[in-house]
Amino acid sequence: MSNAEEFTVTLTLDNDEEIECAVLNIFKVQDTEYIALIPLEDEESDEETVFIYRYIKKADDEAELLNIEDEKEYEIANKAHEELLDAQDLEMLSSSDWRNYKA
Repeated sequence: MSNAEEFTVTLTLDNDEEIECAVLNIFKVQDTEYIALIPLEDEESDEETVFIYRYIKKADDEAELLNIEDEKEYEIANKAHEELLDAQDLEMLSSSDWRNYKA
């Protein structure tokens, strides 16, 4: 999803705490879509918390986020997200004009 970081989602945790999150990515693994979120309060922190949920797009332009209960599924989704971030970092580096770089 392009420009996903421009969107925010309010999560309600099990303890009823609400956290405003930025959307990092919406990505597909096999036939399942996932969403990766980062709390806005953690954006300036050195330590990042990333929430990954199953993402279901509804017909009325709404979305449903579902917890990933299966540990193996979570590991697969998390690994796919990390690979996506690595690919985005590489793409950003390769698109930079390093010829004008001065140390």
